[in-house]
Amino acid sequence: MKRSAAPGAVVFGGTSSALGVARALGRRGISTILLARGNRLSVERVVAATSRYPSAVLGWPSADDEVQARYLFDVARKYGLRNWALIPTGDDDAAMLARNAETLSAAYRVVSSPWSAVEQAYDKRLTYRLAAEVGVAHPWTFYPVDAGEVEQLECAFPVILKPAVKRGYNRFTHAKAWRVENRQQLLRQYREAWSLTDAALIMVQELIPGGGEAQFSFAALCRDGQVLASVVARRTRQFPVDFGLNSTFVQTVEEPGVEIAARRLLAALRYSGPVEVEFKRDPRSGEFKVLDINPRLWAWHTLGARAGVDFSYLLWRLAQGQPIAGCRGRSGVAWINPVGDACAGLAEMRRGRLRLRDYARSLWGMPLEQATFALDDPLAGLVEAPLLGYLLAKPAGLDERAWLRSHLKL
Repeated sequence: MKRSAAPGAVVFGGTSSALGVARALGRRGISTILLARGNRLSVERVVAATSRYPSAVLGWPSADDEVQARYLFDVARKYGLRNWALIPTGDDDAAMLARNAETLSAAYRVVSSPWSAVEQAYDKRLTYRLAAEVGVAHPWTFYPVDAGEVEQLECAFPVILKPAVKRGYNRFTHAKAWRVENRQQLLRQYREAWSLTDAALIMVQELIPGGGEAQFSFAALCRDGQVLASVVARRTRQFPVDFGLNSTFVQTVEEPGVEIAARRLLAALRYSGPVEVEFKRDPRSGEFKVLDINPRLWAWHTLGARAGVDFSYLLWRLAQGQPIAGCRGRSGVAWINPVGDACAGLAEMRRGRLRLRDYARSLWGMPLEQATFALDDPLAGLVEAPLLGYLLAKPAGLDERAWLRSHLKL
């Protein structure tokens, strides 16, 4: 394994988000190791291995914190990774790092808030409670104890059912939300959700009108609640189009209301590390209502470098204790997941909400960052589309379904 003289970074994941970190650091001569789930022939590991930037692509066990921490120490000893940064690209990995930051700091550099803060991002019940405490708008949400409370609930329809925490993988936790049109459907789908997950995690929430074009994000790198680097973006298109699990076309914008609300939340958390705070603008009131706080690098983080904020490199510098000059990303830059965005565009056209001419026009006229393809590292991007086509055309195995969930969230 070829390594640079300076400490590198261990990146959790093998999808385009993790590849983006490897490329950003590799272009600066900083080594990376990717930890991808699945066996050696899993799609995630195969695609990650096609990039020329990671020094190695290793497995990552699906296990409890103790087993994963022990695995990280074994990797550190085997490859000599003293003082390498640990960089999460998934919620579960960010949670594991927060719970074990002090222990892992014996071998690695970990940039993370304590679990008491990260848990408020990980659990949406705590997120909305924090928002109420600091005066940030959030969707009306009800936390039923049982089906009886659901049956008696007085609310305006449509609403959505969603999990407060995504534990395990099933039909309910996989979905961003279930749309509910009436009381009868609400009771039926609540009972189905109750059969799939802990009843305490099921939320009934107002449905804020609008699609991806009404969703905004404040993406940042923080230290003790202070924002060191940031960018504001609009999720112009997403897939699935109603409750997008993945952004497919994102544009940087100027939106002070989003920034003000997000900074208030991050300051209250005294948050440290990379974070994406998601909002949706309610057309009925004009308020930006917080939906999620994602305590890790987000899918489109490579857009930051195009906009003048290289989040991967800045995070590595922060982990190494190096100074960071405050910076904000410029507006008018875009990011695209071509395969996912083609699906999103076709879905919008079928509904009569988008014309082909307007879709094509949206792809021109501004700098455009691609999710997987890069001119200096083309193979991963060239391999991705044929693999997705192959998987969609055949019954998928467990590793293949994980890959599809990571890329198209089908």
